[in-house]
Amino acid sequence: MAEFATSNIRNVAFMGHGSEGKTTLTEAMLFAAGMIDRQGKVEDGTTVSDFDPEEKKRGFSISASYAPIPWNGKVINVIDVPGYFDFIGELMGPLRVIETAVIVVGGVNGLSVGAEKAWDYAGAHNLGRMFIVNQMDREHANFEKVTAQLREKYGSSVVPILLPLGQGASFRGVVNVLEKKAYEGAYKKSLEVPMPAELEAEVNEAFEYLTEQAAAADDDLMMKYLEGEELTYDEIMAGFRKGMKDGSIVPVVACSAVTGVGIARTLDLMAKYLPSPAHEGLFQTGKNPKTGEEIKRVCKDEEPFSALVFKTIADPFVGKLSLFRIFSGMLTSSTQLYNANKEKTEKAGGMFTLKGNKQTNVDKLHAGDLGALAKLQITSTGDTLCDPNNPIIYPPIEFPAPCISKAVFAAKQGEEDKVFSGLNRLAEEDPSIRIEKNVETTETELSGQGEMHLDVIKNKLASKFGANAVLQDPKIPYRETIRKTVKVQGRHKKQTGGHGQFGDVWIEFSPILDSDADFEFEDAVVGGVVPRNFIPSVEKGLRENIVKGVLAGYPMVHLHAKLYDGSYHPVDSSEMAFKTAARIAYKKGCMEASPVLLEPIMHVEVLVPNEYMGDIMGDMNKRRGRIMGMNQVNGMQQLEAEAPLAEMFKYATDLRSMTQARGSFSMKFERYEEVPQVEAQKIIANAKIEEDEEE
Repeated sequence: MAEFATSNIRNVAFMGHGSEGKTTLTEAMLFAAGMIDRQGKVEDGTTVSDFDPEEKKRGFSISASYAPIPWNGKVINVIDVPGYFDFIGELMGPLRVIETAVIVVGGVNGLSVGAEKAWDYAGAHNLGRMFIVNQMDREHANFEKVTAQLREKYGSSVVPILLPLGQGASFRGVVNVLEKKAYEGAYKKSLEVPMPAELEAEVNEAFEYLTEQAAAADDDLMMKYLEGEELTYDEIMAGFRKGMKDGSIVPVVACSAVTGVGIARTLDLMAKYLPSPAHEGLFQTGKNPKTGEEIKRVCKDEEPFSALVFKTIADPFVGKLSLFRIFSGMLTSSTQLYNANKEKTEKAGGMFTLKGNKQTNVDKLHAGDLGALAKLQITSTGDTLCDPNNPIIYPPIEFPAPCISKAVFAAKQGEEDKVFSGLNRLAEEDPSIRIEKNVETTETELSGQGEMHLDVIKNKLASKFGANAVLQDPKIPYRETIRKTVKVQGRHKKQTGGHGQFGDVWIEFSPILDSDADFEFEDAVVGGVVPRNFIPSVEKGLRENIVKGVLAGYPMVHLHAKLYDGSYHPVDSSEMAFKTAARIAYKKGCMEASPVLLEPIMHVEVLVPNEYMGDIMGDMNKRRGRIMGMNQVNGMQQLEAEAPLAEMFKYATDLRSMTQARGSFSMKFERYEEVPQVEAQKIIANAKIEEDEEE
């Protein structure tokens, strides 16, 4: 593949809701550019960007993939991003390495939740934006209606550039408002035709609107326009380009990825007008890893080399591939690679451009380009690679916190290492998952963005690494405590041939109310009724047994034990006998001291549009939650509540369903509280069933 200078590179991501045709659009553009011989189909599993077996099986994208599309002397690096919210982590890396977010909406359904979120993410990252109204060949497609919807939502920045010739089954071409020219046909066979007379007024009106927005994008042009001077065509185009970069102009184009109508003209627009990495005013800010001093790098070949790894592909056969964007300098086979995050030098096993999973060896990549390096040993997603003599660290990629967890086990005994080794490899590929050992329940928990996300991880584990796992709802780390003070005797006496066993203790058990201590032992023995050498055995016996409570076998907490009396036998008493006596006292005492179950209570913050607040509050009450307050945050309602962890396992899925995926939430541990009696009885009954099954 040819080399492309920085000014000829366009980095874009296709973003938006699932099933709006982003992958098919990528495929159509590759076909139009002659990069593939035939256009594949998502439903057949034959597209370039959906190459993972799991994507082929499910019929939608689950990972971001990129493909360079050469067009008119430029290269458009298209990153195809999954649209389903379970895979939102795949969007975070691409947001850091593009100049333009291309938001794909359907010609029938128009603006969707995924498109709204894409707009917000693009705005937060100061990216240029563009709308593609896809699926214009479908029945009931309506470009004017969708454009009006976009303008109503996002204001005057929305500017139609490619208008449709016909709609639905009669969609046959587009009119370019910038050129005031009409084109009919698909892919590269899209040829200029005479402008339909009935469209001339509409095109002129659209051009006038474009002129206003182009003037508004530049102060000098705006003054000239307001003074009544006519802007030249070159001035209008200069204003258009400037507005594209700063987001004040958001072009809208019509096309059909399935029929190829409008594809070539869309590529024309992207190649000619989208900002390149060399756009004036673009730079990246990082820090010197040694001094902490802020550094600015302009995207030029002459600058020291620096790049950000925005995605990792873990393949057991090919090895690890690290996808990167060059922010400054050039990369050649002789470039020294210094990982500034790990403070070590790396050696790559090859340099490529990718087309889906097809690798093409390259000798050189210019500033601003995307590429892949093979077999980097220590480099992870979000790491900065740079010139060792001019080190820089760019800010890490921020991935969304997991919102659902499952306990993960090996399906077959003895395959634990295989399963967890594979999971750790997949976590390199997808940093939005987390694998952690729960110290209290001893389970390993796999956390992610939704149930489908975790199911995909489980299936990838089997297909890529031959490791079969089982996912279950995690155990809840309940605890037990007592509510009143009791005094009990623990007496252990056993007589056999020879030496017997004798231990006798009196212990007062009471709840700890004034501290967070889980267990306190007090030695209040006087007069030697329990010899000093046996008292540590009593404490040890208690500590060994409080890990299992008397109600349902959960750890006993906030327990104070005071040893104040007892007796011993000069021959038969031993450390083991006094440990056993302590255990007897513990079980007897705690059962008499009004034992109760405690459950973890979580602090929950839910962010939703105003219209969903009633449903959210009602649902939180059903989950035994307590509403603590409400706030306005960025035009949305923030609900603060406290709810038991037991009621929150499937909240991520339920919240998406209730709010059409517009809601989000975060959750953290707050404290333990007593479980209501009815719930406690169910938990105790289940614990006894499990205990019987184990026996």
